[in-house]
Amino acid sequence: MPPRLYLRLGDRVHHTEHEEWGEGAVVEEMTSVLEGGTCLVRVMFPDGRQRTFHNDLESDLCCYFFGVRKQWRGAAGAVLEPEAPRARAPRRRLP
Repeated sequence: MPPRLYLRLGDRVHHTEHEEWGEGAVVEEMTSVLEGGTCLVRVMFPDGRQRTFHNDLESDLCCYFFGVRKQWRGAAGAVLEPEAPRARAPRRRLP
């Protein structure tokens, strides 16, 4: 069964316990080709650091359970400009 991914390339996120990191963006997805393999995402934060998180919602190690939250577009009261469609970037496979 394939993993249930929480974050996708281009998603905007913040960490509930590290506000000093600011709002980051997912810049890379890495998914194993093996069943039950590791799923990782790399997030670039404005402090200049890339941080890597586990990305499988079926796992207790998923970044969601450690405080990483998506910035949902279209939240109540938010006025947002329409996004341009983005091309799907190729995924890098882990051995």
